[in-house]
Amino acid sequence: MTDPTFEFSRAITRRPASTIANGLRAEDVGDPDLDGMLAAHQAYVATLKSTGAEVIELGPLDTFPDAQFVEDTALCLPQGVVLMRPGAPSRMGEVAEMAPTLHDCYDTVRAIEGPGHIEGGDIIVTGREILVGRSDRTDAEGVAELARITSDWGHKLREVFTPKGVLHFKTDCSLMDAETILSTHRLDASGCFDGYRVLHVAEGEEAAANAIRFNNLVLMAAGFPRTADMLDRAGYEVVEIDNTDCAKLDGGMSCLSLRLP
Repeated sequence: MTDPTFEFSRAITRRPASTIANGLRAEDVGDPDLDGMLAAHQAYVATLKSTGAEVIELGPLDTFPDAQFVEDTALCLPQGVVLMRPGAPSRMGEVAEMAPTLHDCYDTVRAIEGPGHIEGGDIIVTGREILVGRSDRTDAEGVAELARITSDWGHKLREVFTPKGVLHFKTDCSLMDAETILSTHRLDASGCFDGYRVLHVAEGEEAAANAIRFNNLVLMAAGFPRTADMLDRAGYEVVEIDNTDCAKLDGGMSCLSLRLP
């Protein structure tokens, strides 16, 4: 199954640092294992490369234990890239570390100046609009500033709301194609996806909602067989990646890369 909305020639990732045990987490369920996380990272990068895309793999940043979650640092659009302003103070410096690579990839680079905050994990770009979920990491001022920037590029932006207790909007949803969204029941119940085709993850498999469509593949966390089977029957080519250690830091498939259209 191909879709021009998801034709990516490049992606940016960052290797996990030796300091990952110091990363942020909503609930402490134990420290991630560095060897396990590096192995999963290698499988993730190999899967992206298998589609023919170039993967820019950046080195670890010991000063920033959450820096492997590169998606939160920027929003990549065909017209240019917008540097984010993370809502977690310990992650603010990650944007400056990412900026030189994005300047190499884009002629047009804009930035959220503040005082608001916004993270890439709260944003999905569909075939018709940009959806931004308000959350503990993304506030009204950050959404409003992004709307002003993207409107200059001809994009319509709509603000929605992330369920209480859920870190990011994309913790509970992901884009499968320009008009199809994979979602938890709790997020879809808000009505934010009215007019879209919505595929629901299986009950008890809510963590499977954070996936990515990359060229012809859907990358999703391993261990959610009913959701994987549903996506397979819907016509998607699914690759399952071990997310055991990443999940201990509230991370998922989308967090681990910036996809450049």
